[in-house]
Order: sequence, then C-alpha cells, then structure tokens
Amino acid sequence: MKHIFAGAALLLSAGAALADERPSQAVIDAYLAATFGKAPPEWQARIKPDESLAVCNTTRNTPSSAESEAMLKRESARVSYPADGKFLGDWKKGYQVANNGRGGQFSDAPNTVSGGNCFACHQLDPKEVSYGTLGPSLAAYGKDRKYDPETIKDAYTKIYNSMAVVPCSNMPRFGVNKVLDEQQIKDVMAYLFDPESPVNK
Repeated sequence: MKHIFAGAALLLSAGAALADERPSQAVIDAYLAATFGKAPPEWQARIKPDESLAVCNTTRNTPSSAESEAMLKRESARVSYPADGKFLGDWKKGYQVANNGRGGQFSDAPNTVSGGNCFACHQLDPKEVSYGTLGPSLAAYGKDRKYDPETIKDAYTKIYNSMAVVPCSNMPRFGVNKVLDEQQIKDVMAYLFDPESPVNK
C-alpha cells in the first residue's frame, strides 16, 4: 500500500511540473504559422493577434495593472458610436442576431450574415430554456437598470469592444472585429433594453 501511495505522489508531482512547463509564445506563434501557413491571406490575418490580444495571450489573461490601464485606453479609442446618437434598433431583429450562431466559418458562402450567438453564453429571455452560463444572466437587463441612457451607452461599448470595459474579456469584440455591424448591435441593444422585449418581461 505504501508503494501505491508513493507512486501516486510521484505522478501528482510530475503532473504539476508538466503543467508549469508551458510552451513559450514564440513556440505557439510558430505552430500557428505552420498550421495555417497555406490558408488564404484573409484567414491568416484572423489568427494574428492585435496588441491587446497579444498581451492577453502572453500573460494568460492576467495583465498587470499598467498593461490593463493601457489596454482600456487603447481599446476605448477604437469604439465607434452611432453618428445619429441612437443606440436602440428593433428588438425583434435583435433576437434574431442574438439567436444566430452563423458566421466566420470557412464553409460560409460569401456575404453570409454573422450572428452574435449571445445565447451561447447568456440567459436573455427568462422563458428560454437553452442558454450558456459562461457570461452572466442578462434577463431583465433593461428593466433592472431602469433604461438609463448612460447605462445604454456603456452596454453598447461592451458589445462593440468588450476589452474597452474589461481587460482580456472572454466576450468577443463584435464591433471592432466586424463580426456585427452597427445596425445589428443597435438591434441587440434593443433586445436588451426595449421594455417590450421578452428580455424585460
């Protein structure tokens, strides 16, 4: 029995040591380049991290205070707000965007309209039974926030560029990366904030 415990201890210590031996960023970059080296240029561009994502990768999503501050400043400057000053579109179309997980796949036909796939990470409509929990529940989002204009602008910022709000956020940067266009984001905003939206019922 002692030999079994000793062996288990050795395995555990070896596993911990291996976990600490992470490949360097240079090794990871070289692997990605070799893997996607023959892909079309537009696909290669998608795997090249921008400055903020590079920081998140090298720090394993734990940037220093200085790096976080620089990231928030850098990403905030990339947010483009609606020229007409209106942040809310059509909540019914917003539901369609939130419930659509298509887009960004190599098999997509040209001009495929991407969705936000919001239900993959969030609860939205309280009656919806299928949703992810990686992100917080957004049920009653507008109702709980009393439809405050400043809060609406903050939510637009988060959808457009999540790293302008939370450094190394897990949430996709829908606007900056052109996953969703301005009107789609407005429609999702309406789905979150419109009093008539199922989210707020």
